[in-house]
Amino acid sequence: MTGTRAPGAAPRGSDGTGALPIEEPAPHVTESLPPLTASVQMVGEPVLPVAPVGGPVWRAWREGTLTRAKELESQAAWLLGHQSPGKSEHLARSIPCHLQAARDAANGVRAKHGFPMFRNGSLLERAMSNLHAAEANLLHVAPADYVLGQMPCLLKHVQCHLTANDPRRQEFERIAQKLGVKDPDHPLLQHPGDSEKDLQDKRKKVDQERGKIVSTVRGASSASLREQLRVRSFRNVLVITIIAMTVLAVLVAVTGFRSPAMIPLCFAPEESGRVSIVCPTAHSESVTAGPQSGPALDAAIERAAKPGDLFLVEFVGLIAAAVAATAAVRGIRGSSEPYGLPLALAVLKLPTGAITAFLGLLLMRGQFVPGLSALDTPAQILAWALVFGYAQQLFTRLVDQQAHTVLDSVRGADKAAEPKVVTG
Repeated sequence: MTGTRAPGAAPRGSDGTGALPIEEPAPHVTESLPPLTASVQMVGEPVLPVAPVGGPVWRAWREGTLTRAKELESQAAWLLGHQSPGKSEHLARSIPCHLQAARDAANGVRAKHGFPMFRNGSLLERAMSNLHAAEANLLHVAPADYVLGQMPCLLKHVQCHLTANDPRRQEFERIAQKLGVKDPDHPLLQHPGDSEKDLQDKRKKVDQERGKIVSTVRGASSASLREQLRVRSFRNVLVITIIAMTVLAVLVAVTGFRSPAMIPLCFAPEESGRVSIVCPTAHSESVTAGPQSGPALDAAIERAAKPGDLFLVEFVGLIAAAVAATAAVRGIRGSSEPYGLPLALAVLKLPTGAITAFLGLLLMRGQFVPGLSALDTPAQILAWALVFGYAQQLFTRLVDQQAHTVLDSVRGADKAAEPKVVTG
């Protein structure tokens, strides 16, 4: 009831006269941001927990995944915190699930089975695919103004990873053209400073074409992931080849240590009716040349061959290959891909140089090259080992060209399709 007061209550006026007290103005309270462990409210319900970025982790792609996941989480919290998802509630709720899966992959949550080297590739694919799925779902539930602001970036993304004759890209460019997004191939249809009516028309156009926009962007993201997988597959082939060549070079050196006379890289130059045995690290006394000198030559080779001959030849070839790899650095372009492909190309040259030095001298000893089978001194043998070690560039150059082709395909569909200009 009005005009009544509970017994024992304080008087309404400070002087007991019943007059209402003058209300003091409430102090201005600034709304502070939620703490890191709080939850962002979306229409009265917590959906997206705000958490630290995470890390640091030991791979560059893992750091990028954690950063991108936090960025998408913050964007989703900001967008969904000011609107109701409506019919897209399931898509909105799937965003944190995809982001958590990407974080788990970046933090190294591995499967229980499989070789660790190859499990790392599955983690990378899991991280990238879940980030792409979260981006697609965010475009589904985001307001039209947000999609309009992202159209230039989305157009560039589509043009980088879908070929010019892809119908999805052609349809996306048509939509972008109608929205007035500037493209080098299409002039602006709208001048800066659109009227409110123009903006309303663009919002309606975005809502009408949202399905095509999201599906095309998702297709471009899938194409970029396939490009990454091609680079990873090529890198794995390089790694396996490096391991095989290294094992082969070690086996050759071990064979030389255990049985120096099994594969001797020794030569028998003849001078004045006398034949001397010259090996990479030693030479024997000359023996008389003649039809019956075979056993004597074999005995001289066994005496002159040393356990370190093959190792020394391979070591010289490896040094020459290292010089060739250093010279080839000027033609290697850096890559932002998380696979270290240029480094693998440089490492491949080292065991290849050791093997080519050994095989080259073996061919010379078998008189495969006429006129180059009578080396007089150990220094000449090592000099030819140096030449053959550097000659590995003839073989690895083809691998370098293939690697550049693979990397060019990752840098964008348009760039990969550009004809190469051959200069004389």
